[in-house]
Amino acid sequence: MLSNIDFPWSLRKLFCAKFYKGKSACYNLVDFAHTPLPPPSARSSSFRGAASSEKDDDLKPITIKSVQLHTVLLPYLRPFETSFGAETHKVAVLVELTTETGVVGWGECSIELWPGYGHETAETATHILSEFLAPAVIGETLDHPTDFPTLIRRFRGNHHARAGLEAAVWDAFAKRNDLRLTDCFAHYAPDGHKTEGRATVGVSIGIQDSLDATLAAVSARLDQGYCRIKLKIKRGWDIEVARAVRARFPDILLMLDANSDYNIGDAEHLATLDQFNLLMIEQPLSHDDIYQHGVLQSRMATRICLDESVKSASDLLVALQVGAIGILNLKPARVGGFSECLEIYRICAENDLPLWIGGMLECGIGRSANLSFAALPAVNLPSDISATDRYFDPDLTEPPFALDGDSTLAVADGRGIGVDVQRDRLEVAKQAWRDNYPYGGGA
Repeated sequence: MLSNIDFPWSLRKLFCAKFYKGKSACYNLVDFAHTPLPPPSARSSSFRGAASSEKDDDLKPITIKSVQLHTVLLPYLRPFETSFGAETHKVAVLVELTTETGVVGWGECSIELWPGYGHETAETATHILSEFLAPAVIGETLDHPTDFPTLIRRFRGNHHARAGLEAAVWDAFAKRNDLRLTDCFAHYAPDGHKTEGRATVGVSIGIQDSLDATLAAVSARLDQGYCRIKLKIKRGWDIEVARAVRARFPDILLMLDANSDYNIGDAEHLATLDQFNLLMIEQPLSHDDIYQHGVLQSRMATRICLDESVKSASDLLVALQVGAIGILNLKPARVGGFSECLEIYRICAENDLPLWIGGMLECGIGRSANLSFAALPAVNLPSDISATDRYFDPDLTEPPFALDGDSTLAVADGRGIGVDVQRDRLEVAKQAWRDNYPYGGGA
């Protein structure tokens, strides 16, 4: 049972509205796990992003003049290990988009060195962006950022590359109209969904060398003020680590992330995790599965959160229909950009599906954009958008994001993403990529 003392405001809003029990001032996550979701609403015939002309008359269009790509390599402050393995550096393809009026928008294509979480790599993203996506948009005028998917509709897949370019479009459009990016998102969200200006966040803790190291890492993050702890798990590193953390910290918001390391044959084993009063278990089965997650959910009390399995709004509707999802982790890079995010957001809001924004360990460019989206009101669980000092020192942008005492991050106060790219740091990170180019043939 969780006391409402020091319970973050956006979480309190969710739990008070749906799961508050009498006068005991407690929040029962077991009841939360068993609360049935309503049947999925019919998807509307028109995308909400095409807002009414009356509402949009004052918005200025942008015309894209040029697109420049910057591949960077940044060291993490400490290695981050998941069931995929340990990562020591962040690689990203940054998109710098300039409009005919001189406005510069930035986007981050969050990918990896190898096709692990997704199909794309730094090399494939650079190829797709430079040879196909960027040429398709240069010279084009966008009345709305939600027009972007139409410009590249003839190209399939490559969601991370698409998302990086679209993020730069959103940033440029917001700057052109003197809007914070979060306000621009709210403009295209369902009516009445105004930005909160900040988002409740949690922290993800990678696989540690020992249980003692895990307990120490959890304690350190709680001391920093994070309200929700996510533990990465894998085969052989699950039951005992959950038991140890729950025994030491009986009242914390705790979730587990399996990164697809299990199969349906592990259902009985995974169901033993119910005893630890978890907020959710994230993506336990295959990255491309929906149906078997529904089978697993029928055998577990703990809500299943889908991540990799939901790559589009259509995937989400299928997951809802077959009972495969109790919570959604929405990563803009995974679904191909913020226009698709807005459609997924609408479906979650209409179906009362708990939602949070996931991350790909972004630098400040992607972190600020994700935070801007996470500040929308239907994002009602802590998002994986940690403070800057969790991963980088220094980051490529200023100012850094700092955790507030109520486990929230404030949206950057400025036009667009609200942070400034530091050109000197950018050049250092680009040189690091060239010096450590991991593929054959040289950068």
